[in-house]
Amino acid sequence: MKVLIINGSPRVGGNSSKLIQEAVSVFDSYGVESEIMQIGNKDIRGCIACNNCAKTNAGCVFKDAVNEAAEIFKEADGLIVVSPVYYGSPNGTLISFLDRLFYSRYYPIAMKVGAAFAVARRGGTVASFDVMNKYFSISGMPIASGDYWNNGFGREKGEIEQDKEGLRNARVVAKRMVFLMKAIKDAKKNYSDMLEDEPRVFTHFIH
Repeated sequence: MKVLIINGSPRVGGNSSKLIQEAVSVFDSYGVESEIMQIGNKDIRGCIACNNCAKTNAGCVFKDAVNEAAEIFKEADGLIVVSPVYYGSPNGTLISFLDRLFYSRYYPIAMKVGAAFAVARRGGTVASFDVMNKYFSISGMPIASGDYWNNGFGREKGEIEQDKEGLRNARVVAKRMVFLMKAIKDAKKNYSDMLEDEPRVFTHFIH
């Protein structure tokens, strides 16, 4: 089993990275492979609605980290997204990345397990991981939850190590992700027919 972890922070080795390592320690203990991509320090432009991905099934027209992540995500059983909070929201680079990753992927992702974390000096974490969770909820992806909001606190590098509750919750979420991924894998053997959806119907408010 494998989890793709997207670090939306531009700061290498910062508080987001330290929170991620708590989750990775759990995955390691259960023999689950994890791959981390730090994209917050990359030049990621937003979607331009060209629809080339839908026409060609060849990924996004911009050949950057999004397409690289898409190939990993295709084989992964779960996805974790972590972002620092900028103006009460995930940072803009991460949002551009997720818009393009989820829209341009050419394969089903229903029943892959998702989880999101937000890291802040003080406020905006709940609103931020609510934004990130929406990518999972419109894609048929079960969301692994902890026993509190998925946030971490710290400003300077390493300060999150004092947030014992936040780090514990990251480990709880990771453990529940492992449970869900294993349970879903077992269920697919016996109930695969339940994953066959009705044909989609596209409507809008005019007709």
